[in-house]
Amino acid sequence: MTFENYWLFVPACFAINMAFGPNNVLSLSNGAREGVRISVVAALGRLVAFAAMIAVAGVGLGALLLASQALFTVLKLAGAAYLVWIGIKLLRADPAALARVTPEAGAHDGRVRRLAKQEFLVAAGNPKAILVFTAFFPQFVDRTHYALSFSVLGATFLVFELVAIALYALLGARLGTMAGSSHGLRWFNRASGSLMIVFGLLLAFVKRPAAA
Repeated sequence: MTFENYWLFVPACFAINMAFGPNNVLSLSNGAREGVRISVVAALGRLVAFAAMIAVAGVGLGALLLASQALFTVLKLAGAAYLVWIGIKLLRADPAALARVTPEAGAHDGRVRRLAKQEFLVAAGNPKAILVFTAFFPQFVDRTHYALSFSVLGATFLVFELVAIALYALLGARLGTMAGSSHGLRWFNRASGSLMIVFGLLLAFVKRPAAA
């Protein structure tokens, strides 16, 4: 791709990464409850899901997925149900369990794995992500160097996603400090849970893009 095309891609891509969506709400919530480091490490699950989606889109399978009404609907409804389930769990969370877990509290590694799995499933269950990689990326791909240019775009997206993860985790940690008590964190979880449910309901009504 040309240098000019790449620098058009950069700000548009970063805006997509910073959009206030389900995964960034997770980073915000995890940052408030668990701290920045755990939130960022857990979000590696999201990066794995997006990297797989980029690879799938790069070889053309993403377009095939979006072309199938049945597959699109199954993926969409599964992702929506999972978001609603996470939202309900946050709403019902025990206030006594909202304090940040220290290494001495035990089960640290298992907790990080659980959060990473959650990040992975939220990202993988969102067909809008595949749409980004199959509809947005091709506008900037150099057809004469397809594999290389698509890989550069994908790597740029993942780097910016990591930046967005860190920023939302930092913001969440700051909000968690301001909330202070378990009572404040309970209300923060309620807000995060409500947002997750809203995102789930919105995802359930997303329509498959019309065929070109």
